[in-house]
Amino acid sequence: MSELWVLSSILLLLITALMAGIWTPAALFFTAALTTYLLGMVELETALASFTNAGLVTLVLIILATAALEKTSLIGKLSQVVGQGSLASTIAKLGFSTALLSSFTNNTAVVSSLIGVIRRNQSHAPAKLLLPLSYAAILGGTLTIIGTSTNLIVNSFVENAGLVPLGFFEFSIVGVVIVVLGVGLLTLLANVLPDRREDSTEETLPYLLEARVAKQSQLIGRSVQDNRLRALKKLYLVELERSGIRICPVPPNFVLQSEDTLRFSGAVGSVELLHQFDGLEWFGKQQAKGQNLIEAVLSPTSKLVGTSLKRSKFRERFDGAVLAIRRGHQPLKGGLGDIELQAGDMLLITPGDSFSRHAKLSADFAAISGLDLSVRLDKKRSQWVIAGFILAIVASLMNVLPLIKGLTLLLISYVAIGAVSLPELKRRFPIELVVIVGSALSLANLMLSTGLANDIARLLLDSVNGLGVFVAFICVYFLTLILTELITNNAAAALAFPVAYAVALNYGVDTRPFILAVVFGASASFISPYGYQTNLMVYSAGNYRFSDFLRIGIPLSVLYSTIVIILVPLLFPF
Repeated sequence: MSELWVLSSILLLLITALMAGIWTPAALFFTAALTTYLLGMVELETALASFTNAGLVTLVLIILATAALEKTSLIGKLSQVVGQGSLASTIAKLGFSTALLSSFTNNTAVVSSLIGVIRRNQSHAPAKLLLPLSYAAILGGTLTIIGTSTNLIVNSFVENAGLVPLGFFEFSIVGVVIVVLGVGLLTLLANVLPDRREDSTEETLPYLLEARVAKQSQLIGRSVQDNRLRALKKLYLVELERSGIRICPVPPNFVLQSEDTLRFSGAVGSVELLHQFDGLEWFGKQQAKGQNLIEAVLSPTSKLVGTSLKRSKFRERFDGAVLAIRRGHQPLKGGLGDIELQAGDMLLITPGDSFSRHAKLSADFAAISGLDLSVRLDKKRSQWVIAGFILAIVASLMNVLPLIKGLTLLLISYVAIGAVSLPELKRRFPIELVVIVGSALSLANLMLSTGLANDIARLLLDSVNGLGVFVAFICVYFLTLILTELITNNAAAALAFPVAYAVALNYGVDTRPFILAVVFGASASFISPYGYQTNLMVYSAGNYRFSDFLRIGIPLSVLYSTIVIILVPLLFPF
């Protein structure tokens, strides 16, 4: 009995601390799990086994694999729908595309990759699109077992309890209805969101970027305006060069030809905009293999001062290609490779494998900093990354190769072709998520073994006063939903699963609908910006207020919950 009260106290303190936000969820879960070990409530081998759960390993492999998927043309193609058409049609296209992409890749990565594109959009205010983007990513996560980390976390608990693991498309029918009706509702509510455009007087530091129209490019034969080269936020077409003749300013009706050189001035984040134009060969593209870009400030003692990129043979000298140059607030003109470099110039560089080991870096550059910005993979690598991921999923669905083995081989191939590097995988390793899930599995086992989960389940059943299994199912769903809004989705799933499992056992019914109540409830974070990571990501980016989430989130949450409460018991009878 004392052990049960100790565990109850630990969990109560954990929930209180999570709600108060006094520490990170990973630190809090680990502290709670460590406390149970130190008090002798769990053996070390049992605690460590929670960190090697098959579902957790699968989750880690998928997150690492998406590091390469983010660099493919998938997100570049998706970004092209932004700003084309009316607000309603844009939200519909963006919503369905994001949901589909989020069903197979990390939804956080999808949202983070599109935030910059949406903020630079000229046609619609970012605040009109960013919140629907986050919601669409959440909705898309309900389509497959790998759609969100929460699904895989719940599956970890399912496997740990000795139950049949959730199938890849087991609850996809419910997810499809949620996505279709949910995106439809977002489209109808498009005009409810505020029009808080970024301050047009915001100061930007202009980089000079250069690109050439390649042969067979789709841009050829169309005007600058038709190619939407004048509708790029924070990136301005300042000059065009044809056969040695420079045209400045460039008329909007000017028709592009093969080998035309285009020069843009804009912010560093706008470099990614060039990726969306097929057949536009930007300066330094040959060096790009999907690596992160770096900014380097030219030192006054550098031998590069007074020379140009071409004359200094920068690429051969440093194993790095300069994509853009910035000189304070001064707009630069002329060919990127011909500009005479000065001390203090900021170079945006695509580094090669040996760039960081170059002996003269400290002499030539006063400062070097990495950017959370990467260039796209070339066409062949991009095709293999996408095809390989699909192949691993299909092989798992056809029982040819377990998903863990398929993803392991896939990651090895990604490293081998240079789609992702070992240092990048090290940086992307989700250590906090591993700590949360591993610790939560240990706590969940204790909740079940000590009978605490059963006691909480009985308390929940007593509260509904014998109204039946369907009402108990609704209570489990809303318990998970409330926890999600208060303490984040992964923590909610970890705490709600043992209770849901115990409720099903108390009624002597199939555990599946109660498990799915946790799956869908943990993803139902629409009302608060703090319950789900993608909501938090767009909160500041869209200059939102808490009331904006209530305005859109409450109707969406009601629709979402209604679909789950009706369809889950219908498709997965008790």
